Amino acid sequence: MPTITLPPKENALFKRILRCYEHKQYRNGLKFCKQILGNPKFAEHGETLAMKGLTLNCLGKKEEAYELVRRGLRNDLKSHVCWHVYGLLQRSDKKYDEAIKCYRNALKWDKDNLQILRDLSLLQIQMRDLEGYRETRYQLLQLRPAQRASWIGYAVAYHLLEDFEMAAKIVEEFRKTQQTSPDKVDYEYSELLLYQNQVLREAGLYKEALDHLNNYEKQICDKLAVEETRGELLLKLDRPEESSEVYRKLQERNPENWAYYQGLEKALKPGSTEERHKIYEDAWVKFPKGLVPRRLPLNFLKGEKFCECLDSYLRMNFSKGCPPVFTTLKSLYTDKDKVSIIEELVVGYETCLKSCRMFNENDDGKEEPPTTLLWVQYFLAQHFDFIGQPILALDYINAAIDSTPTLIELFLIKAKIYKHAGNIKEAARWMDEAQALDTADRFINSKCAKYMLKAGLIKEAEEMCSKFTREGTSAVENLNEMQCMWFQTECALAYKAMNKLGEALKKCHEIERHFVEITDDQFDFHTYCMRKMTLRSYVDLLKLEDVLRQHPFYYKAARTAIQIYLALHDKPLTDDNKESQADTENLTDKELKKLRNKQRRAQKKAQLEEEKKNAEKEKQLKNQKKKKEDDDEEIGGPKEELIPDKLAKPDSPLEEAVKFLIPLKNLVRNQIETHLLAFEIYFRKEKYLLMLQSIKRAVAIEHSNPWLHQCLVRFFKGVSESADLPEAVRTVLKQEISRLFGESNPQSYNKNYLSQHSNSIPHRLAAAKMMVYLEPPSDKMACEIATALDESLSGKSIQICTEVLEALRDGQLGDAQQKVADAYRAACHKIYPYSLAFMPPGYQDNSTNISANGDLSAGEHDDMSNEM
Repeated sequence: MPTITLPPKENALFKRILRCYEHKQYRNGLKFCKQILGNPKFAEHGETLAMKGLTLNCLGKKEEAYELVRRGLRNDLKSHVCWHVYGLLQRSDKKYDEAIKCYRNALKWDKDNLQILRDLSLLQIQMRDLEGYRETRYQLLQLRPAQRASWIGYAVAYHLLEDFEMAAKIVEEFRKTQQTSPDKVDYEYSELLLYQNQVLREAGLYKEALDHLNNYEKQICDKLAVEETRGELLLKLDRPEESSEVYRKLQERNPENWAYYQGLEKALKPGSTEERHKIYEDAWVKFPKGLVPRRLPLNFLKGEKFCECLDSYLRMNFSKGCPPVFTTLKSLYTDKDKVSIIEELVVGYETCLKSCRMFNENDDGKEEPPTTLLWVQYFLAQHFDFIGQPILALDYINAAIDSTPTLIELFLIKAKIYKHAGNIKEAARWMDEAQALDTADRFINSKCAKYMLKAGLIKEAEEMCSKFTREGTSAVENLNEMQCMWFQTECALAYKAMNKLGEALKKCHEIERHFVEITDDQFDFHTYCMRKMTLRSYVDLLKLEDVLRQHPFYYKAARTAIQIYLALHDKPLTDDNKESQADTENLTDKELKKLRNKQRRAQKKAQLEEEKKNAEKEKQLKNQKKKKEDDDEEIGGPKEELIPDKLAKPDSPLEEAVKFLIPLKNLVRNQIETHLLAFEIYFRKEKYLLMLQSIKRAVAIEHSNPWLHQCLVRFFKGVSESADLPEAVRTVLKQEISRLFGESNPQSYNKNYLSQHSNSIPHRLAAAKMMVYLEPPSDKMACEIATALDESLSGKSIQICTEVLEALRDGQLGDAQQKVADAYRAACHKIYPYSLAFMPPGYQDNSTNISANGDLSAGEHDDMSNEM
């Protein structure tokens, strides 16, 4: 249909519709649409129909909106307004590729429309179509050369395409047009200068960047950034004397910044450890209260010098009462000699402080206050916990608690010791005690909730968090709304441990949605940052968004989801009704009647709970609806609800797992687990080339990894037993197998692996599992290999011993291994007396009746250690 031109009266109404849309007065906009469409002559006016659809979409009526916009488009295919509106509709549905097509069609009929070009450029940068973005920004620059956003957008396009020199030229041309007096402080101009300097540095033009910095120094507001950048540039230009001057000034400004000392070291290039130490000795004189100049030499000093330096550093911290001193020294614990010096020194302090209230009996000086001994004991508890001696650690922390029972940090460490010793329930109990001492401390509250989740106390953890969530909504919903991902990750792991796979998947999908939301949220910044000139932060934001799913929160959620989907593929959940039907067939009439009554009662209880839940939900929905009506804007419809039962019964678990895997394969390539999870998926799909790709990538990262060894053996066996492989695939696999294994069969490869890593428990377990997998009759020998706990063996930990125990129980080391499992559990219990995993069968843990208010059912703090 040809375009209908509206007469003046209707045209004025149409303009008012556009104005109402811009001002979010959607109800008024619909009234004006009705007035135009009510006239029989214009009942099918394409542009008005499209605008009515767009307005309805903003009110949440999505289906009606699409129908009207498509009808409008059919009536007026040559209208840029209809195409633009259709693009906006697709954009609100996150269908960015479709929206870009619509905008391009709109530009065919109005190639210089600024609004469409701007919207197109936003979508192109959102989708990272950088070439297209550069072209669109060029058109905008030609149409509006006086607007600064046009210049900046064009420069950013070149910057992102890594054509730094061109980006620098464009910024320089634009800067020349900015009339600012040298004395006037203009924050936006200052940001532009710093962005220009960043582009010059990235282009490798260090001399030009330094000249630029010196020329415009007065007009830059961020003086600290100027000095830091100058220091870096002088180092790059190999001008050590000037750069050392800059770093010394920076040290005076902040003597606790590690980077300034490292910069000074690079500038002075000390030839020996003595010269390097001299830099820090000078800093001690200059900054007598400075902790960093005393801490950094500990990284490179050895022997007596290390001992002297450590002594002065620890004395300062203990006298002051500095809780994080152990955390600052944790990085030194890779060196065994340093660990023994630390232990000797601090144990010596404790002995002397107890006897004469001084660090050393030969000290001449005033006595230390009683709190010094407290912090020494606090340090020793963490030290012994870290090196795996929980009994000693508990002795020290109990002594500290006896002397000061009101210090929260002490209970925090006690909980940590129990957690590391394998008793998470006791750890949660002590963390609850800590939060009871200060219920207004959000950090302790979160920590306590986390420990409760690890202990499987999900309801209690929710109650704990509800102290800090919004009133009127459930804690879980509010935490999801606030994107509280640590809580959801721990919840997912807790549900997985309890075998509630649907609930666990729900949490994983919620986290996935948060990452989608974060990606979509960058939309608002594309125009804001151009307007406010925060260009350095904007470019950093774009770079962060590109690798967003590298974040540990996403990695944990994805890994958990993949593991659950693999379990669901191996053992799908059956319908409860079928199971109960099968059970009832074997029952007598009396038993059947009893069972029916029990089921009826359970059903009634579940129904009441459901009604209560629904009533709560309705109340919340009413509140939300009221809130939505107030601001009258809801772009896009509601999200699909995540139903645990539905999630736990997917049609294709492996396809769902692949969705979580793809971001990991792209962004977390350096983690071996990514490729091993990929192998597990492809192994079940029987995709041999993809399996090969996964194990080759894993071999490049850590060729002796125990899990990788199991994957390799399964792959080797799988290929040798598969008969229906295409010839080309078989040829490739044979070549690669001979390159990877160099062995004739999997059995001899497994034996070789075992002989190479016979001192490591994790490697022995992997080899033993594969021994049974390849030759089931060898289970007795496999059990002996896996269950060895000699002192000479490395890699011993609660986690690996638990894995061995699980392997014995679930038949991975042969059937009917219950006796071996019991003997192994008893042996592990002697090594790890606190760990719940190795407790005797009759053990009842009565210490976990925790309420969210910090009231403990159990008595004094040492009851657990007495029990042991």
